[in-house]
Amino acid sequence: MKYIDLRSDTVTKPSKEMRKVMAEAEVGDDVFGDDPTVNRLQRMVAEMLGKEDALYLPSGSMSNSVCLRSQTTPGDEIICERFSHIVNYEAGHPSALSGLQTNMIDGPRGVISREQIEPLIKTRSLHSPGTALICIENTHNRAGGTIFPLYEMKKIRELANSRGIGVHLDGARLWNAHVADGIRLAEYAVCADSVSVCFSKGLGAPIGSCCAGTKEFVDRARRARKMLGGGMRQVGVLAAAAIYAVEHNVARLADDHSNARYMAEQLAATRAVSIDLDSVHTNIVIFETSKSGMTAPDICAKWKELGVLSLPISEKRVRIVTHLDVAHEDCVEAARLFRQMVAA
Repeated sequence: MKYIDLRSDTVTKPSKEMRKVMAEAEVGDDVFGDDPTVNRLQRMVAEMLGKEDALYLPSGSMSNSVCLRSQTTPGDEIICERFSHIVNYEAGHPSALSGLQTNMIDGPRGVISREQIEPLIKTRSLHSPGTALICIENTHNRAGGTIFPLYEMKKIRELANSRGIGVHLDGARLWNAHVADGIRLAEYAVCADSVSVCFSKGLGAPIGSCCAGTKEFVDRARRARKMLGGGMRQVGVLAAAAIYAVEHNVARLADDHSNARYMAEQLAATRAVSIDLDSVHTNIVIFETSKSGMTAPDICAKWKELGVLSLPISEKRVRIVTHLDVAHEDCVEAARLFRQMVAA
């Protein structure tokens, strides 16, 4: 059976055109800084984000890990939203790899505010870790692809500056925020000292992320990448895919957002599940299953039997994600099959 795969935008496969540029990519040893394709990608991303330099890494989790490690000292504390990707989906690297304590805040739709953060900032003492870093996720995965408002980011940046604290932006899907609200990537990125962006989700590359910041930061990040086993050699074949993705697949994210909105409205109309339509900002839809009388794993299993893959993220919540390998016609069919399932 050929499935309509709505589990994640990480399931995308490189197109024929992308594979061609990968096959023809000029390569060198990136650990020596000799891979021209990687160097081109890094310059491109740094310019788009308005940063001095950028570094190519194998994954978003490693990129976040490198950024945290490069901005902190073991024993420091970081502040994150409770359901952020860094806290929930990256295997505990802040504590395991960087010796960091995490202070978590409940943020409505993934958004934490200056007013929430300020009372939690700690000054390093004999007894207390110092707050070294505030982490922001935009768009926010677990909240349903919601956009972190720029005005809130600016307020957090002002607070961090006033207290001598760094800011990290987990922008794995920052491309989606940029396309959805028309705000330039650099306008978001100026609010953070380090930024991580991903190529292997909505942009459709098979692998890879970049982190960006000052040249001094990237020098530290390069050493941290090497320490964590992320130093790569003739990796231009992969960087070429990322370049193609950035040059060809950013604007088309609007199609994914439109398809996600369609899916959300169609599923909500069944009245078998609950969806906060106001939270569907980009390409992720999360719905609650209690009204159906089924658990999230049950719904995902039954939908799979009909040909649609989705992801249970808790006992009562399902996530679906639209992407470049899912056409609008696929969404129409997935919605039809959902109606069939809940009516049975």
